[in-house]
Amino acid sequence: MAKKKNKKKKDNIVTEILIFIVNLIVYTGVFLLVNAMFDSFVIDHNHIFIYSAIAVILISLLNKTVKPVLVKLTIPLTAITLGLFYFVINMFILKIVEWVMLGKIKFESLPILFFISIVFSILNFIANDIIVKPVEKKIKKIS
Repeated sequence: MAKKKNKKKKDNIVTEILIFIVNLIVYTGVFLLVNAMFDSFVIDHNHIFIYSAIAVILISLLNKTVKPVLVKLTIPLTAITLGLFYFVINMFILKIVEWVMLGKIKFESLPILFFISIVFSILNFIANDIIVKPVEKKIKKIS
């Protein structure tokens, strides 16, 4: 009985690792796509994939920790602006990532960063529905 539980835990860990890798690859691709779309969004070209992956991990961590607090604190402002302030929160998250990455990722213009946050959110939403969710379902079905 204990062996079955240990095997199930190992299977769950492997499943979660695979899902993490899929998310990392897809969202890093989205990050690079947004980088290609905007000239004022610069990633150090020496290690562009590594810096993009690190940025995606940081964004994910901030989205799970800081963003829910910011969203709850700014509900009235988000309601007054008909949801547009949500993208300002995304801008703030991206600026934190820029600061943490010590210049390896730069957003040269705040007005453009607003549009970058909108495009990044939309592309993440599309990638999540088209790629991530179906792959997660297949991974969970297999394991």
